[in-house]
Amino acid sequence: MEKEKFEYSREGEKSSLTIDAGKLVQEFNSLPYEDFQGKKNIIEKLFGSVGEDVSIEHNFHCDLGFNIHVGNRFYAGYNFTVLDVAEVRIGDNCLIAPNVGIYTAGHYISPPEERHKTGYGIPITIGNNVWIGGHSTILPGVTIGDNSIIAAGSVVNKDVPKNTIVAGNPAKKIKDINSKL
Repeated sequence: MEKEKFEYSREGEKSSLTIDAGKLVQEFNSLPYEDFQGKKNIIEKLFGSVGEDVSIEHNFHCDLGFNIHVGNRFYAGYNFTVLDVAEVRIGDNCLIAPNVGIYTAGHYISPPEERHKTGYGIPITIGNNVWIGGHSTILPGVTIGDNSIIAAGSVVNKDVPKNTIVAGNPAKKIKDINSKL
């Protein structure tokens, strides 16, 4: 998958977009717990596209917001972080447990003196009916197939086929999910 090179900067257009998103995220996280309509309104402003019946708990964070696309019946638990310098597409009926990170961003490994200034983004795609367990990390360029489960604490650095359970660091296939489950 193609890496989209970008430069980190506290100035210019990218900085302005990050600041705008940061303000909306701050507002979202400051709302009273029971203000479901207020949360929905902010997510609809922040994200690129939002399905029906979307719920995200407090302490959510993202870089830009407009690169995030979630389907219908999406739920994310507390402390959900999305580094969305590239697109993140999440299908319908997905559950994301607390403390999950989805990171499209990465840093080049050389030259070391440039590492703090430049990086890249690779899109992430998560299919329908996916469950991601707590404290899991999804790394740049990963595609997770429909009906798959990512076990708690997993670090997913390679694609996950549909109907599969993966676990570990790095995540490895544990078993196939048959249709009778």
